[in-house]
Amino acid sequence: MPAAAMAPQDDPHIPVLLGPLLKTVAPVRGLWLDGTFGAGGYARGLLAAGAERVIGVDRDPLAHEMAAGWIGQFAGRLELKLGTFSELDTLAGAPLDGVVLDLGVSSMQLDRAERGFSFQKDGPLDMRMSQDGLSAADLVNTAAEADLADILYHYGEEHASRRIARAIVEQRAIEPITTTLRLAEIVARQLPRPKPGQSHPATRSFQAIRIAVNAEFTELAEGLAAAERALKPGGMLAVVTFHSLEDRIVKRFFQLASGQEANANRYAPATTQATARFDLMTRKAVAADADELAVNPRSRSAKLRVGRRTDASAKTIPPADLGLPTFSRKGRR
Repeated sequence: MPAAAMAPQDDPHIPVLLGPLLKTVAPVRGLWLDGTFGAGGYARGLLAAGAERVIGVDRDPLAHEMAAGWIGQFAGRLELKLGTFSELDTLAGAPLDGVVLDLGVSSMQLDRAERGFSFQKDGPLDMRMSQDGLSAADLVNTAAEADLADILYHYGEEHASRRIARAIVEQRAIEPITTTLRLAEIVARQLPRPKPGQSHPATRSFQAIRIAVNAEFTELAEGLAAAERALKPGGMLAVVTFHSLEDRIVKRFFQLASGQEANANRYAPATTQATARFDLMTRKAVAADADELAVNPRSRSAKLRVGRRTDASAKTIPPADLGLPTFSRKGRR
């Protein structure tokens, strides 16, 4: 069933790949945790599909404010907790039957210019999901040029990273960069004009800065480990990603956790097959079908991967083994 058909009617933000997700994890039952609650689309979809109770976790206070007006209709079956999904095993308080993670920035954050995530709407250069700590403006105006270049390259796969970082440092020396449109203009001037159908020139740079501000890759690695610890045998872990760097980390996690490491390199010496801690429910990433793409353009780049927890003991995978981008910070200037 297309995700649009599964979405709650009063939810303005259609949850991506909800239909395929519910089909893959069926039957839905017991206690689930939605680690990226947002506008609550996945949580409500899980409750409608048969979950007895859902715990919604979000670090953004706005998500909690928005849910206050409708959460009561579920009569105690839906509980919200303020926090990050890297601590979901602690926040859950009990073994889980399923975990859902919808990564990246939510549309409710992008839609609000004052949150500073969008390069298409003028607003303060913020990008903080939790609305506290160092902002994007702090990073852009104080990080060393080499650090900025590394962030743009490793977190955004921006090949013009050094040229963009140099331009940022030059422009902030004239006047601090405090708005989204000014940063977007600085970036755009360093790149060719996009052809029809191509993304905005600042897309990769904004993605990279947002990831750095919110420590998203570290959160992801810790969140996957926390989900492994929290799930019951037979429990499901479903992860929706929106760009190749996220998907690469999730894919690698499921490969290692399902015992595939022994076959990763056919030229390497034979090793003992690792005990599988997850069974793969999706051998390949699931993408949106034509029906979902027609009603929800945001699903264009989305990929779904699902694993089912075995009864093997949980094991933490080193971040380096997951392929997390790493680089040495040079400090701030």
